Amino acid sequence: MRIPWNVVSWILLVLFYNGTVQTCNAQDYDSPGTTTPSTPPAEIDKCDGIFASYIFQGREKEYPFVKNVSAQAWSFQAMATVLNTGSQELKSWKLFIGFQHRELLVSVDGAVVVDGDDFPISVGKNGTTLAGYPMTDLKTAIDTAGDFTQMQAQVNIKGTQFGLTAKTIPMPKSLKLMNDGFKCPGATRKGGYMYVCCKKDPKFKLKVAKTKFFPRKYGDLHFTYDVLRAYENKYLAQVTIDNNHPLGRLDQWNLTWEWMRNEFILDMRGAYTHRKDPAECIYGPQGQYYQDFDFSTVMNCQKKPIISDLPPEMQNDDKVGKLPYCCKDGILLPKTMNETKSRAIFQVDVFKLPPDLNRTAIFPPQNWKIEGRLNPSYKCGAPQRVDPTEFPDPSGIDATTSAVASWQVNCNMTRPKPRQSKCCVSYSAYYSDAAVPCSTCACGCDGERQCDANAPAMLLPSDALLVPFANRTAKALALARIKHRAIPKKLPCPDNCGVSINWHIDSDYKSGWTARMTLFNWDEMAFADWFSAFQLKKAFPGFEKSYSFNGTKLTGIDSTVFMQGLPGLNYLVGEVNGTHPDRDPRVPGKQQSVISFTKKGTRGMNVAQGDGFPTRVYFNGEECALPKELPKRSGGHRLSD
Repeated sequence: MRIPWNVVSWILLVLFYNGTVQTCNAQDYDSPGTTTPSTPPAEIDKCDGIFASYIFQGREKEYPFVKNVSAQAWSFQAMATVLNTGSQELKSWKLFIGFQHRELLVSVDGAVVVDGDDFPISVGKNGTTLAGYPMTDLKTAIDTAGDFTQMQAQVNIKGTQFGLTAKTIPMPKSLKLMNDGFKCPGATRKGGYMYVCCKKDPKFKLKVAKTKFFPRKYGDLHFTYDVLRAYENKYLAQVTIDNNHPLGRLDQWNLTWEWMRNEFILDMRGAYTHRKDPAECIYGPQGQYYQDFDFSTVMNCQKKPIISDLPPEMQNDDKVGKLPYCCKDGILLPKTMNETKSRAIFQVDVFKLPPDLNRTAIFPPQNWKIEGRLNPSYKCGAPQRVDPTEFPDPSGIDATTSAVASWQVNCNMTRPKPRQSKCCVSYSAYYSDAAVPCSTCACGCDGERQCDANAPAMLLPSDALLVPFANRTAKALALARIKHRAIPKKLPCPDNCGVSINWHIDSDYKSGWTARMTLFNWDEMAFADWFSAFQLKKAFPGFEKSYSFNGTKLTGIDSTVFMQGLPGLNYLVGEVNGTHPDRDPRVPGKQQSVISFTKKGTRGMNVAQGDGFPTRVYFNGEECALPKELPKRSGGHRLSD
């Protein structure tokens, strides 16, 4: 049976390619090969799965006009379509589009950009994944009697691209469904149109979960958005943040999301927003609908509010406190340190606008992002509907109560990009007279003009690691002259890191070896309940003990030792003035411990050639930048007996 295709997307295509939609001369709508047939391809009848398509609708040259083709900007429009032609409902659809022409997405209607930042979003290098919103699930023709409004999702895309001549058709290089359990062949392209039929992978075994909605998943950090009470024009939601990663952490977290349907926050408990300005409501659609509403009492009217945790002293406040797991000043520790401090909860009272004025018309905010002071970077997915969360009955009886509706947002830690770390590591050893400092611009070098951001860091005498970078120049130059090393005309830039860690090989003998780990805080703000971790490959089985820190081997993370301060040593103070501020350099906060290792069970390892230096180092969950070279052996030093 042939599936009917009398839907909006194809009507638009017929109008478009028959020339009824006129454009300016600078556009390439009439370029050779862009004509698409007014009926769907025959392949759709053979697609027992998910049929995805991408239609290029044209582009227009944008200012500034330049002669360099590769630098010329073009605005473009396109439509992506996801259609369920199979026999099973598709939950939380996700579509990957392999953009390849330096595209910037300016707006997306009918979906949200997974892991996207604020518009415009750069997608032209690695492509991007779109997730359905507000239509997240696609039903089947069987269940809807062929109702395309429930079977199909359409996404209107507007953006900017660069390069290519006026006659070139700028198409993506790939198109595929990203849902688990589906396999997609290479997409077929016909001019300005490409499509693919994705089918169920027969080898994929889906875990059977007796859930009405999408099964719950647990990332490194995840949010649960529970609607506790629902009314015609508002609802009360509870947001729960859970830190699941043994090295994940947030200090003074700031959470942002995006309201997609003109919602606004009337009140909050357990958290607060950074801005309280009723003007955005009064002069917006909120004020047009709620004309007699007193917006002076509204907590926040921003489309993208910034939300933070309350301080501990407000935990028992009758108006904004008295919630479990609230009011910890934005600290989320890993469960390996404190399970009760690995969760945060706050509640938000949300007002809605037409056309969502009924109890069941509830749409969670999108584009969730969270960051802290010196913490891992997290990439969050789109909210997914899950079975309602169950809570103990508030009366205390042996019963449970369920949320009206629940969504889950999963976030995973990402490794920092080069020169975007927040901490760094230096190397030194007993057998070397020079320490390898943190790499140049390890934590960024924006606007540096008096130094060379691309020059390798100069070697230092070990005592130079104790003073700020501004006071190291003389020591670095003196060592270079003594060792007859070349001195660049323009000295390398500093690392610009607020926290640095020195890893020093203290001894190396036949049966074992020792290292000394020193933490430096170059910021004025202290770190309470700090932790660190290091990963060793060959040497990991030989870890014995750390003396001033509490060190334990982590399970579930390859070859990693977790370190935290013992009672009384778990507070890393900030940088302070020296004894004589007029002539002494500032002094960083410092913590230090010796760590012992045995060579039993680590056959063949060579400490000096790299096996004694960590392959990864973390501070408060943030992965630190490592040096690109190891300390070199100086004359007169031998292996200890």
